[in-house]
Amino acid sequence: MSIPPSGRQYEIRYGEHVAVVVEVGGGVREYWVGDRAVLDPYPREAMCDGAHGTVLVPWPNRLAEGRYRFEGVDYQVAITEPDKGNAIHGLLRWRSWEAVRQESNGVTMGIRLYPLTGYPFLLDVAVDYVLDGEGLTVTTTATNRGERSCPYGCGQHPYLSPGGGLIDDAVLRFAAGTRIVTDPHRQLPTGTEPVAGGCCDFSQGRQLGDQRIDFAFTDLARDDAGRAWVRLDGPDGRCAELWVDGSYPIVELFTGDTLSPHRRRRGLGAEPMSCPPNAFQSGEGVRRVAPGQAVTTRWGARLHTG
Repeated sequence: MSIPPSGRQYEIRYGEHVAVVVEVGGGVREYWVGDRAVLDPYPREAMCDGAHGTVLVPWPNRLAEGRYRFEGVDYQVAITEPDKGNAIHGLLRWRSWEAVRQESNGVTMGIRLYPLTGYPFLLDVAVDYVLDGEGLTVTTTATNRGERSCPYGCGQHPYLSPGGGLIDDAVLRFAAGTRIVTDPHRQLPTGTEPVAGGCCDFSQGRQLGDQRIDFAFTDLARDDAGRAWVRLDGPDGRCAELWVDGSYPIVELFTGDTLSPHRRRRGLGAEPMSCPPNAFQSGEGVRRVAPGQAVTTRWGARLHTG
């Protein structure tokens, strides 16, 4: 049997819940409850497109010109979004991860990020995927194994599924106080604006229609457990939900309009982010991780049928 473009496939199960985690990028390729997708999948025989399910370390989103300064030293990483002149989504998207623990309902993917040009720091990263009666829980832990402090941010890039067809007919429910405004070409931050009453106010829930969204949001409304939620109600009456804990102050929403035509608007990108776009340059939200220190973040997804 030929090797899939996303490498080894690790299937985990709990009752009707089934998820597949992959070697390349350490991300989640699909998550279903019965015959209903919770996270929009990409095919086993295809490369990951649009960063579907990918782990974003050591920074999420975009970094202008791949340049940043940390503790008085200037660094340059490779430009990975050449049409916009940015480095995007960190350094681990196309690396091979290893399953360091696997059980029937869970798998932990691990990788060591050795020092490289532009990021001469040493990180151990582990992403723990667990299925249970509450759905899928994803816990990311990064540990500085080097001898000096390093800058760190993280995120992940799942897409909520409308249950088939396009997201246009789905209803989005999401409450946030602030939208990070970006320039239309390079999609780098230019400021912020209140969400209430604007084009991206989904606090009361409304159909997406043909609205195009590719923005990060903060000042997230949270429940009593400290979780913020993105809910996508499909035409089938079921709702794909994503939550983030307090370690993720930002969620990016992306309607997938720039994907290939047959993949466009099939899922809603709902991306947990520990820091905003271009954070390595602005310094906003970037963690300074001391030698031996570990940073843990957590998000999850589930299908609600009530």
